Order: sequence, then structure tokens, then C-alpha cells
Amino acid sequence: MQAIKVAAVLHPLQPLGHPQLLQKDHRVNKMKALLCSLILGLLVASQGDAQIDASQFTGRWLTHYIAADNVEKITEGAPFHIFMRYIEFDEENGTVHFHFYIKKNGECIEKYVSGLKEEAHYAIDYAGHNEFQLISGDKDYLLVRHLNVDADGKETELVGLFGAGNNVDPKHEEEFRNAVRERGIPEENIQNFIDNDDCPEE
Repeated sequence: MQAIKVAAVLHPLQPLGHPQLLQKDHRVNKMKALLCSLILGLLVASQGDAQIDASQFTGRWLTHYIAADNVEKITEGAPFHIFMRYIEFDEENGTVHFHFYIKKNGECIEKYVSGLKEEAHYAIDYAGHNEFQLISGDKDYLLVRHLNVDADGKETELVGLFGAGNNVDPKHEEEFRNAVRERGIPEENIQNFIDNDDCPEE
């Protein structure tokens, strides 16, 4: 009988005789729920902090649009009036390599520029110090942000949209415009490059 009595006391359907056991069970369940929430939160955070594997974006890219808070940096003759041709992301060595053209006095001038990966961005020496970062992308488009600090210490924030071909899905153009607005860059500072690209294809 004693064994039966103990079993009855511990059964969750018999709380009235021992309320302290019910309180203990409640505390245990609450702690389990908190622990599960903590683990789930850590998993979500770790996924959010995961960096993009940039090597998947190595390939031919064409400049579609660039916007800058200092529009003089992206007009013809300026260092970021860039017609992109190829980007290589080397994750193993932590490097990025760009092949592009700039225009001066109507002439296309070929450029090769490289940078090193530093945490979430690439550090590049070109017309000053630059921080180049991927925002999003797939096989058809690449959305990037770019911070330039020139020799005079002036900062310029840029956002660029590159396409694998001559056309980019309108939803990616809208994503680009949203990124421009988020950084406080006036929409009138958006420059269209794809319709004015007459530099060599390679």
C-alpha cells in the first residue's frame, strides 16, 4: 500500500495533497522553457551572424547602377565612374580582385584592383581607403555597399548594383533603391551605367 500511495502522490493528476510538488514541477517546466528559448535564440543569432560565402559570386559582372552621397565621385572622369567586367572572390586566401574600366574624356581606361578581407568587408586601396561589402546577391545580381575615404579624409558612401547580363529583375532594382534610401543617399544621385557602357567587353 505504501508503494501505491507514493505513486499516487507523484502522479501529476493528484496535486491537491502536495501543492509543493506542483510548484516544483511548474518551476522545472518554466526553466526548461527558458532554456529552450535561450538555445533557439542562440541558433537564430548564429545564423544571422553567418557571413556570405562570397566565392559563389566570382564571375563576370556589369555595372547597372551606382549611387553615392557625393555624386562627384561617380560622374565621368571620377574614380568610381566604373564599368565592371569581372570580380573574383577568393575565400581561401581572403582576397578580392576587380577588373573594370573608368572613363576619362570619353576614353575607357582599364583597371585592375585587389583587396584583402577584414571581418565583414574587404579593405581596398584605390583612390584612398575603401571598405567594400556584399549586401545580397545570386547568380544574376550583386548588391554592394562601399565606403571610400579619399586622400583628404572625405568620406563617400556608395551603393552599387551589378548584373550578370544586360538586364536585372525589377525586384532587385527596387532592393537597390531601398538600400540607397536606407543610407540617406538622394535618389537623384543614382547613376545609370548599363545604358552608357561602351567600353570593351573584356
